[in-house]
Amino acid sequence: MAAIRPLFVVVGVGNAAGTGAAAARAFSKAGYSVALIARGQASLNALSEEIKSSGGEAAPFCIPSYAPGNFSSVFTSISSRFPTSQYSVRAALFNVGYAVWKPFLEVTPEEVQESLNTNVAAAFSFSRETIMKFKQNTIDAKNPTRGTLIFTGATASTRGNSMTSAFSIGKFGARALSQSLAKEFGKDDIHVAHTIIDGHIMTGDALARGTTSGLNPESIAQEVLLQSYLYLVNQEKSAWTWELDLRPAHEKW
Repeated sequence: MAAIRPLFVVVGVGNAAGTGAAAARAFSKAGYSVALIARGQASLNALSEEIKSSGGEAAPFCIPSYAPGNFSSVFTSISSRFPTSQYSVRAALFNVGYAVWKPFLEVTPEEVQESLNTNVAAAFSFSRETIMKFKQNTIDAKNPTRGTLIFTGATASTRGNSMTSAFSIGKFGARALSQSLAKEFGKDDIHVAHTIIDGHIMTGDALARGTTSGLNPESIAQEVLLQSYLYLVNQEKSAWTWELDLRPAHEKW
């Protein structure tokens, strides 16, 4: 009987140059099949083909928006592509964010709602689908836990600042959700963790804005995702980590 292969689900890979894409590459190298969720079909296809050309297994799943109903649909599609007879969802990453950098009096009600929808409501829906998958998993010597759900956060998750009023309320909400889930589902052998990945990620957008210093996503993949993220997944449950904090040595925020 063929072994059940572990599946890593990541939502939010952007233009395939940031943290979500780096995580996908890292988990693929660690032996996971990868389900990629995002709104841009072209970037999803490119990342999927890149992982497959490196010897991994990946599939793209494009959704029109991060509205709650879309997560139920996309997980149905994931189950069709990666059937439970051959795969089990063992790790997941919520890497979606909506940032608003404006003075408080310039922030619009629509931007506030979008921040809450993307950072909180979408996180809630993704977590629900993921945890239902985890609860189907068995525990054995190779898989001592049912699964690990990781949230990508920021300094705004723990501390508001000027120009971050709309951004912080969303990130605070996602962090609180992750903490609540960690408490509620730890007894079910499900590990939930929150990671603060802070600094300018040197993606195409950052370079286009003229940013000259920051976090290299491939460095993040090597130092955090290959070490810390995978460490979270493989952590012994008698001492689980809930929150990790990564930032440049000379940050000023």
